[in-house]
Amino acid sequence: MSDHDTLRNAIIHFADFENCRRFMMNLRWPDGVVKCPTCGSERLTYLAKRRVWKCYTGHVSPTFSLKTGTIFEDSPIALEKWLPAVWMLLNCENGVSSYEIHRAIGVTQKSAWFMLHRIRLAAQSKMFNRLGGEIEVDETFIGGKARNMHADKREEKIHGRGPEGKAIVTAVLERGGTVRTRVCGTRRKPELQAFIRENVEAGSSVYSDALKSYDGLTEFQHQVVDHAVEYVNGNVHTNGLENFWSLLKRALKGTYVSVEPFHLFRYLDEEVYRYNNRDMTDSDRFVFAMRQVVGRRVTYKQLTGKTEVAHEG
Repeated sequence: MSDHDTLRNAIIHFADFENCRRFMMNLRWPDGVVKCPTCGSERLTYLAKRRVWKCYTGHVSPTFSLKTGTIFEDSPIALEKWLPAVWMLLNCENGVSSYEIHRAIGVTQKSAWFMLHRIRLAAQSKMFNRLGGEIEVDETFIGGKARNMHADKREEKIHGRGPEGKAIVTAVLERGGTVRTRVCGTRRKPELQAFIRENVEAGSSVYSDALKSYDGLTEFQHQVVDHAVEYVNGNVHTNGLENFWSLLKRALKGTYVSVEPFHLFRYLDEEVYRYNNRDMTDSDRFVFAMRQVVGRRVTYKQLTGKTEVAHEG
């Protein structure tokens, strides 16, 4: 049994900074040799009172901490609070709201919101290989119902019928494997088929619903199930993705309640991470994400600006 196999054990274990220090050092420098993240030098001294190392190479930034060069950089919040927050977000099936983090670890709600977005950055998966075998493709709409909106919000967001005012998310799922998602601007053929061809090997069996945008996937063994008639026709169905959409919307509607469209891809990253690593233990899922904190950073200014472009989750 590890020191962080449960939330209770994680909170107790990481309440001691020395445990945080050993854990982070093992992740960043598994060979046991601490190196300056700026120049790579090993000529260092650890200043215990300040919890930093000093590099004697003679460059502009001679001191660095365990947070330097990670998603935690420049955060005044201690690792004793950061690490349990990471554990909670990645292991709670429906996610964790900023208000819950705010109450649980004793930071402001604004700080908790910023922390969660930084953790979602660490959960992003860089996938370069294409999926193969049996593939399900589908798309869904994300957004509030017009009848539940206040009149001024409805007037601002809804200017037509049907999916007007909602975000579109498309996904490909390898049965028994992983899922990939993307926020799309439309449900038209060029955008949906480009995403499929980018992520699926030619010759794979591709199953979709009867949306006309999927017509023309000739390089795949494409089969269609018409949901107006049936949801399953032998092996042809999209129930795996329906399950993923259910998990995603349970988190968005039940935990986060209100998600801005320009942040939606970050919430997709979070859900995709949990889904793709569903066979791991809670401890392994936590450690796997922590190995990805180095070299990634997002600032508060980037998060609050409304110019971000959605990308693959």
